[in-house]
Amino acid sequence: MTFRKMMGLTAIVAMLNVQGCASIVGDSRYPVAVSSAPPGASFEVTDKNGTVVHSGNTPSTVTLKSGKGYFTGQTYTLHFKKEGYPDKTVELDSSLSGWYWGNILIGGLIGMLIVDPLTGAMYKLPEVASADLGKPLDAGQPSVKVGVIDDLTSAQREQLVPIN
Repeated sequence: MTFRKMMGLTAIVAMLNVQGCASIVGDSRYPVAVSSAPPGASFEVTDKNGTVVHSGNTPSTVTLKSGKGYFTGQTYTLHFKKEGYPDKTVELDSSLSGWYWGNILIGGLIGMLIVDPLTGAMYKLPEVASADLGKPLDAGQPSVKVGVIDDLTSAQREQLVPIN
């Protein structure tokens, strides 16, 4: 066997033994830093099926799966709540990992079509999920008070103007 044939055979065997580039170099579970402004909001993370996969208070870090199934990335919805503030919902969507394309060079078809899609390693998640809850609900809102005419003094009654 010539040196050239031996090198070719070695390269083929090496490519078949490589599982999948993204599953070797990347991951299928990612830490996501969850924060809010103001901090201290409670949050729930639900997956595509509506199942609550995590709950906690900000700031926090959660580890989430990037894949949902064969060739399907995961999408999460984060619901933020804090007393005195409006609720906020943020979507967290997976995207294709750059390491997945490494299969073209070293992972081969097995990594590209089987291993990485099955493990979810072909997808990645953002590192951060945050929500700005805005201003407190009562801030800047004029308050309305209801009173009875009997509670007014005679001087205040004289200042009343009939509307009809």
